[in-house]
Amino acid sequence: MAETTPSDDSALSPAEKAKQAAAKKAAAAKKAGPVGDPLVDNEDGTITDPNSGYMWKKTDAWLDVKKFFTWPDHEEYVDWVIKNKEKFGGYDNWRIPTKAEALTLFDKSGLKSLEDKNGTSYPIDGIFAPGGASNTWIKECSAEKIVRMDLKIGVDTPYPTPDVWSSMRLIRKEGEAATATASSASAPATAPVAEKAAEASSAAPVATPAKASGGTPKPIPRKDFSSEERSAMLKRAKAHAAVVKARKG
Repeated sequence: MAETTPSDDSALSPAEKAKQAAAKKAAAAKKAGPVGDPLVDNEDGTITDPNSGYMWKKTDAWLDVKKFFTWPDHEEYVDWVIKNKEKFGGYDNWRIPTKAEALTLFDKSGLKSLEDKNGTSYPIDGIFAPGGASNTWIKECSAEKIVRMDLKIGVDTPYPTPDVWSSMRLIRKEGEAATATASSASAPATAPVAEKAAEASSAAPVATPAKASGGTPKPIPRKDFSSEERSAMLKRAKAHAAVVKARKG
């Protein structure tokens, strides 16, 4: 009877088999990885993805201001970026990404990696600045549904309470409108808007005061505000809220 020769695999130790399997997996991932042009560092604090047309900030919220944000406070960071736009390409339409946009950062091939603030690698392109955080708020989040994107695993995770902190990676697209900031919300109304509001106010019917039980006329609040007046009131309310928040620290 002919003597059989053991296969190469059977002669390997468990450790060697595991190493070989990992090498095969890496080779398969490289072969199956997405084909596209590499990201471009614009050398102005921005990164361009030529495949999608997206532009990303090179740094995240943690690297920029060394703090995380709850969802109710996330606009604070977006406002900060807009106010300091000269550091980030000079653009004023930065915003948080959608889930689909954030997922374009996640490298499924396993070939790309970036170190976070703890020195742990996670799968996004190393062209981004290292030392940030591996999570970001996304547009699918709301006051009713708190959702954070985890870029270590490429999954958006829902949370039961709003007491969750996250970093942020901001995105912009050419042609998108500028992002409204708290500072612009606190700015006074332009002359044409103010004039229109004044005209609407003077043209509106005057409510007849009702008399209280003591015989003193009781003012009746107006309800027929124009869209310009409502916009001006909303701006004043936001500005007041910002002042109150600043006082509270």
